[in-house]
Amino acid sequence: MRATITVLKEQIQHFYLIRRLSAYEIKSKNKNNYLGMAWEIISPAIQLLIYWFVFDTIRARNPILIGGEEVPFFTWLLAGFFIWIFCYQSMLQGSKSIYSRLRMLSKMNFPMSVIPNFVIFSNFYIHLLMLFISIIIFHFFGFYANIYYFQFIYFIIAALSLLFAISLITSTLSTIIRDVHMFLNSTLRMLFYLSGVLWPITILSDFPRLMQLMMLNPIYYLIEGYRAAFFGTEWYFIVNWQYTLYFWAVVLVLLLVGSAMHIKFRRHFIDYL
Repeated sequence: MRATITVLKEQIQHFYLIRRLSAYEIKSKNKNNYLGMAWEIISPAIQLLIYWFVFDTIRARNPILIGGEEVPFFTWLLAGFFIWIFCYQSMLQGSKSIYSRLRMLSKMNFPMSVIPNFVIFSNFYIHLLMLFISIIIFHFFGFYANIYYFQFIYFIIAALSLLFAISLITSTLSTIIRDVHMFLNSTLRMLFYLSGVLWPITILSDFPRLMQLMMLNPIYYLIEGYRAAFFGTEWYFIVNWQYTLYFWAVVLVLLLVGSAMHIKFRRHFIDYL
């Protein structure tokens, strides 16, 4: 618990630094591209269109049932796709955030725990832009802004908390064992198809234990929360309060473990340079 308090204090005390470094991260990542930051939107948009073409156009996917109403597959996919991209990129980049910057860290004086966080925030800014674009697209499809949009604030905080907790663990392990990053990349690609992004896991209702097993994935909680907000079906985190308790229990455990690991090993990180 002491390690967790220490790490959280460091985030609060250096929040201004996190914001500055995250903005610099976005600029430096795209400085050699002619289209610059536009690629942060173009790349996932192309990926989204490919999935829509394969799973909806070619296979003629039926409309998805949401809150007792049928919605087009494309909007259903869009509602959960960008939150997944945010989680995927943040976890992947967060896992290598420390070891890829060890040379820089050896010359600078600030807590290493802010490194995964500013990488997450650099992706968060892009996610906000994608969220705004998604809202505009939903308006064209006849799904207008509603009071349930306030849920986005809660689910964004939930996503940031989960991603930071996971990144504390993976960034520490990846610094010690580089193979962890490669393993995480392969695991996340598999989870993409098991997180309910491309198909509703409710089709497994005849296999309740398998469906419950897949719902143990905390990212599924975020995806379904986003869909509830976009389509205005319910206050997802209240209606599913037991799932909410489970999600935050997972976040707390991951944060406790990640903080303890980070505090224990960070003084030795420079040895892995």
